[in-house]
Amino acid sequence: MTSQILGCMMADIVSEPLIDGETLAEKESPRRFSLGTVISFGLILGFLALLGWGLVQVNNGQVDSGMAPDFTITSFDGETINLSELRGQVVIINFWASWCPPCREEAAYLEATWRKYQNRDVIFIGVDYVDTEKEALAYLEEFDITYFNGADVGTRISHDYRIDGVPETYYVAKNGELRGVKIGPLVPPELDEKIEELLAEQYP
Repeated sequence: MTSQILGCMMADIVSEPLIDGETLAEKESPRRFSLGTVISFGLILGFLALLGWGLVQVNNGQVDSGMAPDFTITSFDGETINLSELRGQVVIINFWASWCPPCREEAAYLEATWRKYQNRDVIFIGVDYVDTEKEALAYLEEFDITYFNGADVGTRISHDYRIDGVPETYYVAKNGELRGVKIGPLVPPELDEKIEELLAEQYP
């Protein structure tokens, strides 16, 4: 249909009488070129504006204060937990991926810290970001990770926390409020110190 319309338009242009040795199409071509240029520039500017808006939205910064965005996540073992149901416990949320070298740097420390605090009202949640289940499970087995881990299906959790990459670790107090975020791999003893700080918080 489109080709038929274009064919009809071309036929009309070619059939126009000559004016001073030129066809009407040739006479009008500068005007049509100018209009096309304006439209092209308009589209480009619109695209750049939209791209800039998107980048601003993406780079608004991580959520690091206020109530932690609630979410439900299912572990690779089939267990489901909801963040808002963990009130009264310190929650450590770690975003990671099997393809992330810095994540490997902190993996052993995370597991060791979990084993140290798992009986002290502390919960670890590993959120696997843009990964395959096969690679994720191989990663967890490689580092003998035993705390809760599940996939961020559709990257919904990552979007809500506005993560900038992996690894990132979020600290959630017993009352559900965020107490900061660590961007990059954790190194001893920073996680221990943060957990002790959160455990010491008193609530009425």
